[in-house]
Amino acid sequence: MLRFALPLLSLLLVFGSCKKDKDQNERDEEIIKEYIASHGLNAQSTGSGLYYVIDNPGNGKTPHYNSDVQVAYKGFLTDGTVFDESSSTGIWLNLQQVIIGWQEGIPLFNEGGSGTLLIPSSMGYGNQATGNIPPNSVLIFEITLRDVR
Repeated sequence: MLRFALPLLSLLLVFGSCKKDKDQNERDEEIIKEYIASHGLNAQSTGSGLYYVIDNPGNGKTPHYNSDVQVAYKGFLTDGTVFDESSSTGIWLNLQQVIIGWQEGIPLFNEGGSGTLLIPSSMGYGNQATGNIPPNSVLIFEITLRDVR
């Protein structure tokens, strides 16, 4: 009996965890859609869960997955709490070293472009608290892509 219980328990944990992720993704989608509606945003979806608004597409170079980019940004939670902000000149970073939401979202802009990224928790920090960001948080970033190398 015990030899069947352990594999069954493992299957339950795997499927239970998948359902939990699916439920969180659905909650994030609802939160993002409510935020978009309440702020009157004209947002598009990439299909992965990421939503974005392009205020200015820019007219310079387009970054790729391994580009070094200079980005000015303000990051906040859906309740408006700011958790991080760069200077107006921005910071340099490599897209391979940032959250998935930025890896997918920043290349939607050309150099000089600006807009907003609405990032589900699965493309941010997931169920881990990070600094003053609670677990399972939808992240909102206002960004300006200053330079691409």
